[in-house]
Amino acid sequence: MPRLLVRRPSPLLAEGELTHLERVPVDAARALRQWSDYVEVFRDRGWEILEVEPADGQADGVFVEDAVIVFGDVAVLCRAGATSRRGEAPTIEAAVEASGLEIARIDATGTLDGGDVLKVGRTVYVGASSRTNADGVAQLRAMVEPRGWTVVEVPVTKVLHLKSGVTALPDGTVVGFEPLVDAPAAFPVFAGVPEEHGTAVVVLDAQTVLMSADAPATEAAHRARGLEVVTVDVSEFEKLEGCVTCLSVRIRD
Repeated sequence: MPRLLVRRPSPLLAEGELTHLERVPVDAARALRQWSDYVEVFRDRGWEILEVEPADGQADGVFVEDAVIVFGDVAVLCRAGATSRRGEAPTIEAAVEASGLEIARIDATGTLDGGDVLKVGRTVYVGASSRTNADGVAQLRAMVEPRGWTVVEVPVTKVLHLKSGVTALPDGTVVGFEPLVDAPAAFPVFAGVPEEHGTAVVVLDAQTVLMSADAPATEAAHRARGLEVVTVDVSEFEKLEGCVTCLSVRIRD
C-alpha cells in the first residue's frame, strides 16, 4: 500500500516565506479545508495517511515535500535553504523514523529543499535555486548515484523551486509553463502547459494525475493525452508559492 506523509497547516500559514510573489491575504481556515480535501483524494484511493506531528509555530510546515525526499527504501532528510524553516526538521525526522525507511542527511554547509528534486525514471533533476546550493546537490549525488540514480543539475531562477516550474506525467514527459522554466531543453521530453497553476501534477497511478483546479485548459490537455485527472482547490497554498506536490511526500512500495 502506498503511504502519504502530510502535516496539517499551521495557523501561522499566512506568514510563510515568499520569494517571487507579492504577499496577499491567506485564509487559514479555508487552507485547512483545502488540505483536508487534498488528503481525502489519497485516502479514497487506498493510500495510508501518515500525519506528521503538528508544528503550529512553523508557518511553512505544511509543505512537507521540502523536508524529505524518498528514494526507494531510503529517505534523505533535507537541510532547508530558508533558515526560518529548519525548525520543521525534528518532527519530520521522527515521522520518517517511524515509517521504517533508512535515513540519510544533508549536512551543513549544504542546503537542499525537496521541492527542487524531480525524479523521472532513474534520473534525478535537481534545481540550483535560491534554496538549494551546490554543496547540497553534491551531497545528494554522493548518496543516490551509488544506488543507481543519475543526478542532473538544472538552473532555477524564475520560480521558488524546480517543481514550481516543472513536474512529470506518468510516461516521463516533463510539463511546465514555459515562461517560468529556465531550461526546457534540459529535459529529454518537455511539453508546455498553458497556465501557471498547471505546472504541478502528482502521479497517483500510471493513468491518473492530481492537479490544481485553477488550470482548466491544462486539465483538458492532460485528458486529451488519455489521462484521468483529479483536481483539488489549493488556492490558499498557491498564494504562498505552494502547489499540489509540496503538500505531501509519497512513499511507494
